Amino acid sequence: MASAPNGRAASGSGPSMPGSPRRVAVTGVGTVNACGGDALALAAALRRGTCGIALHEGSPWPQARVTGFRGEDHFGPRELPLLDRAAQMALVSARQAVHQAVHQAVDQAIDQAAGPRVSAPVTQHGPSTRMALGAHLDLDPDRCGVVYAASLGHHTLEEGYEAFHREGKRRLHPLLVPRGMPSASASQLSMAFGLTGPTLATASACASSTHAIGLAFQFIRSGLLDLALTGGAEASLVPGMVCAWEGLRVLSPEACRPFSADRSGLVMGEGAATLVLEEWEHARRRGAVVLAEVLGLGMSADAADITAPSASGAVRSLRAALRDAGLHPAQVDYVNAHGTGTRLNDPSEVAALREVFGAHLDGLPVSSSKGQFGHALNAAGALEAVVTVLALQGGFLPASVGFRQSDAQCAIDCVPLPGRSAGLRIAVSNSFAFGGLNATLVLGRAEPS
Repeated sequence: MASAPNGRAASGSGPSMPGSPRRVAVTGVGTVNACGGDALALAAALRRGTCGIALHEGSPWPQARVTGFRGEDHFGPRELPLLDRAAQMALVSARQAVHQAVHQAVDQAIDQAAGPRVSAPVTQHGPSTRMALGAHLDLDPDRCGVVYAASLGHHTLEEGYEAFHREGKRRLHPLLVPRGMPSASASQLSMAFGLTGPTLATASACASSTHAIGLAFQFIRSGLLDLALTGGAEASLVPGMVCAWEGLRVLSPEACRPFSADRSGLVMGEGAATLVLEEWEHARRRGAVVLAEVLGLGMSADAADITAPSASGAVRSLRAALRDAGLHPAQVDYVNAHGTGTRLNDPSEVAALREVFGAHLDGLPVSSSKGQFGHALNAAGALEAVVTVLALQGGFLPASVGFRQSDAQCAIDCVPLPGRSAGLRIAVSNSFAFGGLNATLVLGRAEPS
């Protein structure tokens, strides 16, 4: 029997015993973010250390916008009125992920220099954008679902407020509620791909999409689902929401600098990331390329403060994830940190890492991706999970872009520019949210069965 990356017997390498956990493969990734319009562009940006943060007209604070993204380039006139900007990006990233999962067979080349080869995203208009994914992969659609981060339709709501308060309208757009509801992206994905199994949206602030991926992983591992679309989308760069974040006094006036002594706050971002998770044996049987394996999930609550992070809560989340994966801390090769670049978050996360990893932390690379594509709030964990998959699959360490000065409170190898090559087998991705809601994923390089 083959071994999983953590050394345990691979339950998916043969018929599963009743009640035994099933292995969970990542067979597709897609993303729209400030550094690029798909996973291939993101992989190249990670290797180059490209920064997607810039000043934009109308805002005194730098932002990580997805410039050039227009809904009309991806959706027809009958679809577009139903979709907030967040749902648009969710669907585009999901099309990419599904296209990769369906069409990339084992015998197709993987370009190790730039990560997995991702085909051009589907951009047809109208009903042709829909497909019965379950039937296409010979799966019962009732055993295919969606677990996605909840995210308000901020653009839709902002337009509604403007129409009501500034223009004096007393009747608003009839689709404002279905466009703006937090579960809109999850519902749109289920309809676009004919997935009739469990579909839900997770709401846990900046840990929402990490919780979504973790729950999708659990649903497949336990046998409730065979396939899930999971991740998150966020499009909250509207005046009201940006001013609300500025009210917390956490926005940087110039850049996001995770773990740097001169860090001055976070930079808001937008974007989407979607992963296709699939039962391991089914993926192998149909000849799919497995990009990575989800090995473990940890979750915790600080139960302490609504905004200030707690190192003890992060410790519990990290330890729970490693325990779930059956791994020792010394087996971890890389940590993709939450790393917001704020004065409080970064030292708290480093303190948690020190408690969990001990002396192993001295040689453990830890980097944050938020210096490149900002803090995408509810979508942040999904974007960083995709970064972690690309790092595992491509064998490189993404840099902490923006880092300039060492900080005694953050005494780690935060991978300053440039990033570097590394043979990674096990990686951890952290998300720690306001309200003290924490989630940690453990991912492994795909090993042959």
